[in-house]
Amino acid sequence: MNIRQLLTDKVQAAMIAAGIPEECGPVVAPAKKAGFGDYQANGAMAAAKRMGTNPRELAAKIVEQLDKGEMIEKAEIAGPGFINLHLSEQWLADQLSAAESDSRLNVAAEGEPQTVVIDYSSPNLAKEMHVGHLRSTIIGDALARLLEFQGHKVIRQNHMGDWGTQFGMLLAHLSDKLEKNDAEVALADLEVFYREAKIRFDEEEGFDDRARDYVVKLQSGDPKCLKLWQQFIDISISHSEEIYDKLNVTLKRSDVYGESRYNPDLPVLVDELLEKGIAVRDQGAVVVFLEEMADKEGNPSPMIIQKRGGGYLYSTTDLAGIRYRANKLHADRILIVVDARQSLHLQQAFTAARKADFLPESVTLEHCAFGTMMGEDGKPFKTRTGGTVKLADLLDEAIERAQKLVAEKNPDLDAAACAEISRKVGIGAVKYADLSRTRTNDYVFNWDAMLSFEGNTAPYLQYAYTRVRSIFRRAGLEPAELTGAITLKTPEERALAIKLCQFGEVLEQVARDTYPHVLCGYLYDLSSAYMAFYEACPVLKEGVSEEDKQSRLRLCDLVARTLSTGLDLLGIEVMEKM
Repeated sequence: MNIRQLLTDKVQAAMIAAGIPEECGPVVAPAKKAGFGDYQANGAMAAAKRMGTNPRELAAKIVEQLDKGEMIEKAEIAGPGFINLHLSEQWLADQLSAAESDSRLNVAAEGEPQTVVIDYSSPNLAKEMHVGHLRSTIIGDALARLLEFQGHKVIRQNHMGDWGTQFGMLLAHLSDKLEKNDAEVALADLEVFYREAKIRFDEEEGFDDRARDYVVKLQSGDPKCLKLWQQFIDISISHSEEIYDKLNVTLKRSDVYGESRYNPDLPVLVDELLEKGIAVRDQGAVVVFLEEMADKEGNPSPMIIQKRGGGYLYSTTDLAGIRYRANKLHADRILIVVDARQSLHLQQAFTAARKADFLPESVTLEHCAFGTMMGEDGKPFKTRTGGTVKLADLLDEAIERAQKLVAEKNPDLDAAACAEISRKVGIGAVKYADLSRTRTNDYVFNWDAMLSFEGNTAPYLQYAYTRVRSIFRRAGLEPAELTGAITLKTPEERALAIKLCQFGEVLEQVARDTYPHVLCGYLYDLSSAYMAFYEACPVLKEGVSEEDKQSRLRLCDLVARTLSTGLDLLGIEVMEKM
């Protein structure tokens, strides 16, 4: 259910009935101030200006034609032509009852489901995952979860970096290591392994030639070299899988579609672009000059797709990826969740792909860009010595810090329960601190802020959920045992009911715009509305009528289920006790 869309349809129909041109549509949004209805419709003023008439009189005609039905209790004109819409108490109660009996909380699945390909996480398998991979991984996973919930067919693609010249030195180093250890031992710490190989490449006489020889063998398909490469890739993916499991991310090994998978198509693609006249040979390289992205002087934007020596680039692989996803996976929508610093590169790839007719016009290409995670010094997040922070170390520290807080708050917890709760709180805090920010912005990583039990944080929302669930334990009841009707007698009950009913429209907005922070903001607002309701409307206190108790418990259950569902869509777990 989408209240905003239902009201928009009603106001649009009333405007047409009032003689207003169809293109003059209304803008309907939740009211921002108390006393101005539950929703406010704006459109009369713009239409009146176009039609050369009085906006307030035109608003009156719209209200006169408005089909209120069971949904709208009353519609009032405010100011120069705003229309304040008040929702019916009974209609709200009916929507909540429908949500209560529905596993999807009355959130309709998408009427026309799409095939959505989401490219996210995409670490370089030559190294261990670091904090720079966090944002793509958790933003992409939240979008994948939410779009699946909406009823779309989601294809996750983990475009791992599993190819390139750096693998020459890594395989040469690994072949030497295997004389003393097995591959698991040799690759136990990928970061150390990479540094060792790099030092040998830079300093050891003859090693650089061996490394280049391995590159040639790898690219020519030498069986022994490919077997060694596959060993390296398998163990490196296992490292990533451990991170995904700890992060509660839904990526699986079957979602991996590395750069190497596109290798057979790269020469075909380059030849095709040359034949179409889209690419040209320039100083030994193959280049696509994009007039569509020309600078102020009219110089086209150059995009190299094959180097002078014959090697391919990220741009070539990305073009092959777009073509594969559109034509083999039959995507209707392609989301690529990568750093904002890749904006120019992706804009070039998108423009070139369109120019080459690599995908139908109906397929959308979207760069879900994100900013940088910063340290408190305002610079990209690093270790104290200036090194890259391993993602595994960051997550372990989050759990350790959470464990101290959980133990302080509830010292009676046994060790197993404390460990499980700490894992959920620590990982949830890291993920929510990121997801609750507008993804295009940079943000400062701060342990104290993200692990706080106050404010817009995961621990606050997780605690809000446990508080609601504890009411049922105190009442000695399960939600399924409740039989009374939902009644909305107080302003706080009404405000909470409206917020609960807005869940569907929030999910639709996030699915459309790909900004998870909107869902985070909604969940925080829902928790705040619940706290106001709980303070003003006693649930289990002596003297509360059975009718009010039953109704308020039903509201409590809906809050808990909505919080749990919303947090799950963000990849954050809840717990019954805390």
